[in-house]
Amino acid sequence: MRLFVSVDLAGFDTEIERIQDRFVDASGVRSVDPSNVHVTLKFLGDVDEERVPALTNALETAIDEAGVDPFTAEFGGLGAFPSEEYIRVLWLGVREGSDELTRLHESIEERTTEMGFDREDHEFTPHATIARMDHAGGKEHVQRVLRENDPTLGSRRVEHVALTESVLGDDGPDYSTVERFAL
Repeated sequence: MRLFVSVDLAGFDTEIERIQDRFVDASGVRSVDPSNVHVTLKFLGDVDEERVPALTNALETAIDEAGVDPFTAEFGGLGAFPSEEYIRVLWLGVREGSDELTRLHESIEERTTEMGFDREDHEFTPHATIARMDHAGGKEHVQRVLRENDPTLGSRRVEHVALTESVLGDDGPDYSTVERFAL
């Protein structure tokens, strides 16, 4: 099973599409299906199904230890990873709720590392991937959009974290929730 831990952005499909439309003329940009957009707290990769019960126990403990109550997150702003000079991912930022998402990430990172999962090799930046850049053909257009736009997606109440399975297919990934953890 290919798994990750996330906060879902369901319900913002139309708003996400409007933001993605700003990149439509940029060669090399491939948008993420708006219904799949989420904030990844931890990518776990391929996990043997037999490990899932222990993993869900560890995640439940991690989320409890993070001490994060339900909170409101506001999503907005645009950015690129790893940088605006070398663009691989286009993302929507988190304006409010970053501290809570970071605490959740850190606690989940600690517990999953104890289980033998790899520690992230970069600093955690709460974000939601909205597109990927397959080649640099449209780089100047993308850079212009990033400089000239500061969209607000909206706010949502975050009340749970999900363990999600990703099944890769010809039309992109198909996501399904394995387990939800209440805050």
